[in-house]
Amino acid sequence: MSWGTELWDQFDNLEKHTQWGIDVLEKYIKFVKERTEIELSYAKQLRNLSKKYQPKKNSKEEEEYRYTSTRAFLATLNEMNDYAGQHEVISENMTSLITGELTRYVQELKQERKSHFHDGRKAQQHIETCWKQLEASKRRFERDCKEADRAQQYFEKMDADINVTKADVEKARQQAQLRHQMAEDSKAEYSSTLQKFNSEQHDHYYTHIPNIFQKIQEMEERRIVRIGESMKTFAEVDRQVIPIIGKCLDEITKAAESIDHKNDSQLVIEAFKSGFEPPGDVDFEDFTQPMKRTVSESSLSNSRGDGKSEPKFGGKSKGKLWPFIKKNKPPPPPPASASPSAVPNGPQSPKQQKEPLSHRFNEFMTSKPKIHCFRSLKRGLSLKLGAGPEDFSNLPPEQRRKKLQQKVDELNKDIQKEMDQRDALTKMKDVYIKNPQMGDAASVDHRLAELGQNIEKLRLEVQKFEGWLAEVEGRLPARTEQARRQSGLYEAQNTSAVNSCAQDRESSPDGSYTEEQSQETEMKVPATDFDDEFDDEEPLPTIGTCKALYTFEGQNEGTISVAEGEMLYVIEEDKGDGWTRIRRNEDEEGYVPTSYVEVYLDKNAKDS
Repeated sequence: MSWGTELWDQFDNLEKHTQWGIDVLEKYIKFVKERTEIELSYAKQLRNLSKKYQPKKNSKEEEEYRYTSTRAFLATLNEMNDYAGQHEVISENMTSLITGELTRYVQELKQERKSHFHDGRKAQQHIETCWKQLEASKRRFERDCKEADRAQQYFEKMDADINVTKADVEKARQQAQLRHQMAEDSKAEYSSTLQKFNSEQHDHYYTHIPNIFQKIQEMEERRIVRIGESMKTFAEVDRQVIPIIGKCLDEITKAAESIDHKNDSQLVIEAFKSGFEPPGDVDFEDFTQPMKRTVSESSLSNSRGDGKSEPKFGGKSKGKLWPFIKKNKPPPPPPASASPSAVPNGPQSPKQQKEPLSHRFNEFMTSKPKIHCFRSLKRGLSLKLGAGPEDFSNLPPEQRRKKLQQKVDELNKDIQKEMDQRDALTKMKDVYIKNPQMGDAASVDHRLAELGQNIEKLRLEVQKFEGWLAEVEGRLPARTEQARRQSGLYEAQNTSAVNSCAQDRESSPDGSYTEEQSQETEMKVPATDFDDEFDDEEPLPTIGTCKALYTFEGQNEGTISVAEGEMLYVIEEDKGDGWTRIRRNEDEEGYVPTSYVEVYLDKNAKDS
């Protein structure tokens, strides 16, 4: 089954078919290219989706990821990121193994097809030329034969005419013989041309055209095989990433199975437990006897003024720890004639019994021995973020303990960091002592002294917070008034008033103390030297430029890495310690050894 024998007369159709095959291949290449673009777009969208729901650093969301359910969600986000990476792999492999290879193959295929059909056209032109030569020889033979017949007839006519001279007859005879000879020559030429054409035609249709068509057939079959292999590769590229995608899905399933509802419930307890005891039972208050009623110290009812409580609060607090605070509109102010002192301790009149509870609450609030106690307990609500007391005394005991423990851990990490820097500088100093040509050993003394001061300051801070932590955990007695003044919370506060209402502390539903805003209880937190270290400083002005003579790797805190030949700004000269302070941009500055840079100070800086 060969195109050369079966399709010997279909040259034009084969040319159209092979061009169609190339068009199909180019269409498939375009399909794969669009698939790779879709994979890249899908991977990008998956990565953006994963990034969108990642917890933001130093935010409240980051604290929420301590729960197993949110950790599982975070693991799902990470696995989705890896899942997106596999789609990028699909796109890359399809581009390199299919699109790139087929694009090169199409160019080669076009060149090969062009060569084969050029040979076919050349063979056709050759056989057409032979045919034209045969036709010309045939026409010449036919013409000579007719001329010979006419010459013979003219000779016979002249020979039969008695009026024609003998010379004319002889001339006609010679002309007839000449034409007969020309006809014989044309016949011989025609016969020779015919044999040659038949031979060329046989070779054309049985040798040349079959060979050319066979090459075209092989080319087309290679194209078909190649597109089939590309389709297999298309599937294999997907199949290769299926195990990795399966692992991603397995990890998501594993993360989902790791969710522990009991553990999350325990974390909620640890996060919001206040450490307070629930309020005790409310004692019965007998108003039938003209005697001073007794109030239970374990009840919050002692914070209410004298008088009978309203029926809606009798025995039911609706789950509130402050049952006398109403959320509806405030009542109208009491009449001017009514005063707190006018309320007797004994039985009340019907008018006095109908007096709104909020009036008696206001009456209680105006009592100075109680107002300081009550409002100090609710101080936490009035503290803004970042302006809370240093010892976290505005928090409930359990939350305060956790915050203090966290602060102690942070300070210990800072101490370890400072000690690591001190050890590194000590080793550097030893190297300078042994090899003076590498640097001045005295240049690190100033920094070592600073690190020592920082370590000592941090240790004092640790001791202070550990003392507060021990107090919360019950290992030490209550703080003295001096300790309270150090925390900046109890300055100018009546200690006896606070102690007198210690049993009346209650926490709001959110776990923190509550307090109404009051100028009398405005917190005063004095600034300390330690806090001043975190104040924003004005950036130092540029006093010149410098060029790095050598590459310096700034591995210690306060130093900056520079590359040889780099131009930077000088913001502080060498003050005799062997270090120059430089700046690369608004966010990068630090010290480099003076011997590593060549400084060009501005004239104005030198004069100053």
